[in-house]
Amino acid sequence: MYGAGDVRVENVPDAQLIDPTDALVAITRACICGSDLWPYKTLERTDTGRRMGHEAIGVVEAVGADVRSLKVGDVVVMPFAYSDGTCVFCHEGLPTSCIHGGFFGTGDVDGAQAEAIRVPQADGTLYALPVAKDDALMPSLLSLSDVMGTGHHAAVAARVDAGKTVAVVGDGAVGLCGVIAAKRLGAERIIILGRHPDRIALAREFGATDVVSERGDEAVERVRELTKGLGAHSVLECVGLEQSMETAISIARPGGAVGRVGVPQDETMPASLPAFFDNVTVSGGPAPVRAYIEELLPDVLEGRIEPGRVFDRVVPLEGVPDGYRAMDEREAIKVMIEF
Repeated sequence: MYGAGDVRVENVPDAQLIDPTDALVAITRACICGSDLWPYKTLERTDTGRRMGHEAIGVVEAVGADVRSLKVGDVVVMPFAYSDGTCVFCHEGLPTSCIHGGFFGTGDVDGAQAEAIRVPQADGTLYALPVAKDDALMPSLLSLSDVMGTGHHAAVAARVDAGKTVAVVGDGAVGLCGVIAAKRLGAERIIILGRHPDRIALAREFGATDVVSERGDEAVERVRELTKGLGAHSVLECVGLEQSMETAISIARPGGAVGRVGVPQDETMPASLPAFFDNVTVSGGPAPVRAYIEELLPDVLEGRIEPGRVFDRVVPLEGVPDGYRAMDEREAIKVMIEF
């Protein structure tokens, strides 16, 4: 990406091992993330370009001398953050704060919208899958690299539990996976805040019981009506804009919780006073998806959840620029790249 709206497919030097803890992965599937659309709208022009992408599945082609848990030929899922798996934060289930970690596609490490990628800290980052590279479950398995784990993180941060009323702000791929997560954790009522008919239909199939298509104050009023004036026990904020965060806090009931996973586009958090006086807990952040894979994987393998359904367009690598356009213009929920 060379600037806002300027995505190009280029030939670059082949990825290769650098550190003994690296693995080289030939990518079989990748995708475009909703968070990729923020730089697509705002990135200042650059002469060097930024290699994009942070979600992938692939096959291990080579491993460094210190890699112990992986071998050539393994089919692996690559979370959006790399981590060593051994530091204090990894042991506490927060690999996104790994002392030796970082994020793919940010400049320090190349992005995954590519034929191959070098994965640092391979032992702690990559998760070997018990399937072949062309398994029919690949779309859902790919979602474990980000959106399904992120939707789950929002639900965990919002303290979703059996019998609770949950509201999901945002009908993108993460919000839709948040609906799956809330249903999986036993929510009794799930209100989706969104206005795109195709996404709302999918949300209902995933378990949403109510739809609120209004925005701002009207959305708050509508959710209050649906909850007899009380608000939702748990709110999943899956957008990152000022208005979405303000809405999320405003529709939480006193003593409720907001799980925020939409990348914030502002330095300050809106509605801090209502959150304070209503004792609303606000937590969340970059989802530690690597820590969630082991919990979520059995439900994907056994077909209990189908997060791969959020992929509604498939493109080859050369189709990635148009994939960005399609997602930006809401023609697609989430675009998958097949190699």
